[in-house]
Amino acid sequence: MGTQIMRLVLALACWGALAAAHANVVVAGTRVVYNGGDREVTIKLSNPGDTPALVQAWVDKGNSKSTPDTADAPFLIMPPIFRIEPGKSQTLRMVYTGDGPSPDKETVYWLNILDVPPLPQGDEAGRNYLQIAFRSRLKIFFRPVGLAGNPDDAAEQVRWQLVPQAAGKGYALRGANASAFSVSFNMTMLQASGHEFRSDGGMIPAGGTQDFNLKDMRQLPAGPVTVQYETINDYGAPVVHSVVLTP
Repeated sequence: MGTQIMRLVLALACWGALAAAHANVVVAGTRVVYNGGDREVTIKLSNPGDTPALVQAWVDKGNSKSTPDTADAPFLIMPPIFRIEPGKSQTLRMVYTGDGPSPDKETVYWLNILDVPPLPQGDEAGRNYLQIAFRSRLKIFFRPVGLAGNPDDAAEQVRWQLVPQAAGKGYALRGANASAFSVSFNMTMLQASGHEFRSDGGMIPAGGTQDFNLKDMRQLPAGPVTVQYETINDYGAPVVHSVVLTP
């Protein structure tokens, strides 16, 4: 019994440490749109906490395990590492270096913000301490000059079809995006015969396709179905769309 109690105490202690941990740095916005004609874009970071924060920033091409040393995207971040005092803010400058993306469609990169809390000071310095660094990742939508179309119209231009999954694992909604702009989704849903089949969010890159797995859907519906999907616009706001399909 004593061993079980000790395990419970340790588990609760670890849970409490993790629950109390939180990121100090807040990023203004949920995405970055970089128009190719702009000399640079800026991103504001603030520290509403009561302790300083050490921040490191870099950009990658989609590798979630990237580090500042392996960052390979064509952007320069200034400053790449800095300290934000409590109640203060810092502006990041992002400059496109002019090497890499396709000239005829939007390309998506990722901005990484690593928030490292300070080491304990004073009486707490000698105690056992769990230090957790937080990393935020924001999409960067780079749009070369002269792209055809309007990003606000891209979501409505997605073409949908029902496709079987491999090994008899049901069906998926396949979205085809022929526009020059990426489309980000909060969710997709198929309504058929009084039932709803939902899928998680995701993104269809410019000129690409993406399958959204429909959980629990095992057979094709007999008649027309409705596809509802919620996309995210340049300002981070949700936009709801609906289209009728005939399988």
